[in-house]
Amino acid sequence: MKALVTYFSASGVTGTVAKRLADAIGAEAYEIRPAVPYTAADLDWMNKKSRSTVEMQDKSCRPELADKDAPVADADVIFVGYPVWWYREPSVIDSFLEAYDFSGKSIVLFATSGGSNIGKEAPERAAAIAKTEVKGAKRFGSGASAEELGAWAKQYIG
Repeated sequence: MKALVTYFSASGVTGTVAKRLADAIGAEAYEIRPAVPYTAADLDWMNKKSRSTVEMQDKSCRPELADKDAPVADADVIFVGYPVWWYREPSVIDSFLEAYDFSGKSIVLFATSGGSNIGKEAPERAAAIAKTEVKGAKRFGSGASAEELGAWAKQYIG
């Protein structure tokens, strides 16, 4: 099975973990980027009017993607990584899951957070948006090792 590791990273933490995962399983890493990058002000969760806060309050929000070049068609299993925002995936992840045809593919979610869990509804929500099966979901800390990531991922890629 061919795997692809996709990820959105606002501060670099998820990107570091995603690249470590990709290296551990010999997969390509693809960064999911919004068309309009998030600024520090956009990410100020204390400000109820910040871009990220407004987006997260509207579950139908779909920020435009910078591109639609992810090599999803070439993969059997797509790992989708993101930071946990307001106890769920950032809206740009929903944009990504709607932008591609995942027919016949499996999605595996992974998230980074200092303390918040990935959420029990995350797999169901991702499956509904992507219209495919979500095989698993796990939260990792920023220090997750390549060995830990690889061992976890291997159950999905054989």
